[in-house]
Amino acid sequence: MRYSVLERTLYKQVENSIRDVTPGVMIRAYQNGRVVCDISVGQTYAYYDLASLTKPIFATQAMMLAFEKGHWNMDSRVQDFLKWFPSEETRVQDLLTHCSGLEWWLPLYQKIDSQLSYEEKREQLRIILSGQKLNPTDRSIYSDIGFMVLGFVLERIYQKPLLDIWIEIREQFCPGTTLEFHPDNKTEHRQSLFAPTEECLWRRRLLQGEVHDENCWTLGGISTHAGLFGSLDDVGWYVLNLRSQLLGIAKYHIRQKTTQLFCRRARPPGCGDWALGYMMPTPGGASCGQYFSLNSIGHTGFTGTSFWYDPHMDLVIVILSNRLVYGRENKCFAKLRPDIHNWIVEGYKKSSI
Repeated sequence: MRYSVLERTLYKQVENSIRDVTPGVMIRAYQNGRVVCDISVGQTYAYYDLASLTKPIFATQAMMLAFEKGHWNMDSRVQDFLKWFPSEETRVQDLLTHCSGLEWWLPLYQKIDSQLSYEEKREQLRIILSGQKLNPTDRSIYSDIGFMVLGFVLERIYQKPLLDIWIEIREQFCPGTTLEFHPDNKTEHRQSLFAPTEECLWRRRLLQGEVHDENCWTLGGISTHAGLFGSLDDVGWYVLNLRSQLLGIAKYHIRQKTTQLFCRRARPPGCGDWALGYMMPTPGGASCGQYFSLNSIGHTGFTGTSFWYDPHMDLVIVILSNRLVYGRENKCFAKLRPDIHNWIVEGYKKSSI
């Protein structure tokens, strides 16, 4: 493969930086909708555990479509859909902006019987969530639990189980991609095509082709907070579709006005850097580096995945890695990720002079 000057420079920068950080990394950048950088460094794979990228790709897109169809609005309460939810005041939008007061995480895999049917596991999860105490705060606190509640809201709106909802969303917004859940934590593809994530002490094996997130695994590999697998092409295609919706340059099932609403900063200054389901840059500490505008949207995944889109530069950057192979306590990737974004912007500016 013949690399451009930008790609050759970035390749060297990343190659010199990934030792003891991640076995490999795939990086793609789109400028004005066109690929301007596409490199793979180290040991890479066809498909990756996308982890929390499931939240925007699946849950947020499904909620956006439901909003477009008038099934909920910004004043809708969670109890409008889930009578069992333990708070009368919590709005649906609070789940999307992580300000519901729900815990950020719970060891549900220790409480839910993974041998039960899908419906029985969902019922066990519902009972646990219905007994949760909320701790309201002015600040957004990132919450997997909030997005699990959002899953029940979606099932109520669509009157379908989550997997069927996902199939509908994928057909409408990501047709032709290989984005997929692995029901019952099994895949029809060769296991070797998937990037391994971690030598799991609980499951007593190296995870490859089955979701890393313990709670999602216990629920059968399907959730609104984690569970999707996909390729660099898949995530890039998703972000380009989102870009087209946002810019109004193509006809989709969601109006430009609705997409712009979801991609607008939804929290007051100092209370959290969130749009509706999307991360926004935290000044001085953003995972998209120092050059992305404060109007940028994106998301990160625990396994070492991310996407960011800056409408000001019309720049998309997608990163896939399996950094967990070196242990979940290794935090070095958190520094490498913004560096990669900075290197791309700096390199692109130099190559454009």
